[in-house]
Amino acid sequence: MTEATSKIALVTGAGTGVGRAASLALMDKGYTVVLAGRRIEMLEETAKLGPAGKSLCVSADMANPAAIAALFDKVKATYGRLDVLFNNAGMGAPPVNFEDLPLEQWQAVVNTNLTAPFLCTQHAFRIMKDQKPRAAASSTTARSRRTRRGRSRRPTPRPSTPSPASPKPPTSTAACMTSRSARSISAMPRPR
Repeated sequence: MTEATSKIALVTGAGTGVGRAASLALMDKGYTVVLAGRRIEMLEETAKLGPAGKSLCVSADMANPAAIAALFDKVKATYGRLDVLFNNAGMGAPPVNFEDLPLEQWQAVVNTNLTAPFLCTQHAFRIMKDQKPRAAASSTTARSRRTRRGRSRRPTPRPSTPSPASPKPPTSTAACMTSRSARSISAMPRPR
């Protein structure tokens, strides 16, 4: 991956695990990373592990749509752009029998694992499509899916990959990923 210059990434769940590793890898490649998560002390610990001045810690509960909106407002107000969104925040249900799982716990899991990445990606696209140079978004999801008839359809080329109709790659590339679908940080499109 080439070095980034003035590129901004946002990683949710950046305080521990995969989110921390992704944040540090992005910082090492030159990105300024917005570290988002519920526990500010864990985000600050991640920031200390990376290069000085390459991160911004923002406490945000991914189960709260207002907190997500405020997070992206802060990104836009602080940097004016967003080049990479890494949807990593997630949670699991407690190990109980299915019939004993409380509705409130189920809703918390759905809000964090499904609704939050949806809302984050919407906010990210709003910022990305209005910036100059305009970002091209891509996702590192499965390359082939089954159709209803059981046949595989051909995958569409990623925007960062030149196609015969477009011989030049875009000037800026952004990635919207979830930790479940991301193959690795090195598989991310290269900033131009």
